[in-house]
Amino acid sequence: MGFEDGVNEGRLTLPDGRTMAWTEHGVPNGMPLLRLPGTPGSRWMLGGGDRSRFPRRGLRVVTTERPGFGASTRLPGRGLNEHADDLAVLLDHLDIERTYITGNSGGAPYVLAFIARHGDRTRAATVEVGAAPTEESDTVGMVEINRRGWELARSGDREAMREFIRPYYDAIVADPVAGLMAAVADASDEDRAAMQDEEWQAGIAKGLFEALNGNLEGWIDESIAIETRWDDIDLAAIATSVTWWHGRSDALSPFATVERLIARIPGAVLRELDGEGHMGSAFDEQILDELLSRG
Repeated sequence: MGFEDGVNEGRLTLPDGRTMAWTEHGVPNGMPLLRLPGTPGSRWMLGGGDRSRFPRRGLRVVTTERPGFGASTRLPGRGLNEHADDLAVLLDHLDIERTYITGNSGGAPYVLAFIARHGDRTRAATVEVGAAPTEESDTVGMVEINRRGWELARSGDREAMREFIRPYYDAIVADPVAGLMAAVADASDEDRAAMQDEEWQAGIAKGLFEALNGNLEGWIDESIAIETRWDDIDLAAIATSVTWWHGRSDALSPFATVERLIARIPGAVLRELDGEGHMGSAFDEQILDELLSRG
C-alpha cells in the first residue's frame, strides 16, 4: 500500500532502549514534513481534514509522538530537549537530512527545542496555536483544565495533578471527542463551534484514544515539562525561519503569552488567525503553503 492510500506505522529503539513510534503518509521519498502533535497527542494525529493536500504538494509527512504517549516509552522527569534529540535520531533512521517542521498547541515548545538544538536539520518551522510560557496574569480567562493544570504543575504536587487530570483522562479514553469537548467546554465561542465540525471530530478521535490509552502518567509528565522547563530551550540559538499562527480568542494558549515569546525568537513572525481560537485552523492550505515558501 502506498502512502497516498494509507498510513504506514514505524517503531524505533532509541539509544537508551526506549521505543519511539511514528506514522508516515503522503509521498514516499517526497519532501519531508515533520509534524509534532498537541497535548495529549499521538502518531495518529494526522492533520485532520483533507489529507490529500500533503501528497498534492509532494510531501512525505512524518507524525511523531512524545515519551509517555501512544506506543512511545515514558521517560520520567523529562523536559523538552530529550524529545528534540529523539527527533534527530529518528531523522537519521529515516535517512532524512533536512525537513520542514510544524507543531501545534503542546507540540510548540518541542518545535522550538528541536530547531534550537538541530537547526541544521530544518528548512523552516511553523507553529499553530502553540503553548508558550505562562504567567499568573495570563491565567485569567483560560479554560479551567489549563488554568488549574498550570497551578499544579508549578506547585510540583504530582499527586494533586494526578487527581485533577484523572476524570478528564477517563472521559477522553471512554469517548475521545465527547471527553475533549467536555474538558474545554469553557473555551471560546469560536472553539466550541469548531468542535462541532464532523471532519474535525473524525480527525482527532483515534489520535486522542491512542495517546492516552493506558498512559495517564505520560500526560502528567508532559504537563509538568511544558509549564516548568522552558529554560531548556536556548531561544537565542534559533536561526531557523519561524512563523507562528495564533488567534486572539484562544482561551487555552493566551495570545499575550505568544507575543512575549515571539519577541525572544530571532526573526520569528507572528501571524494572527482571524476569528479563530485554539481548535479551528487544522493546518489549512494557506498555512502549509506559507511554510513551504520559506524552504
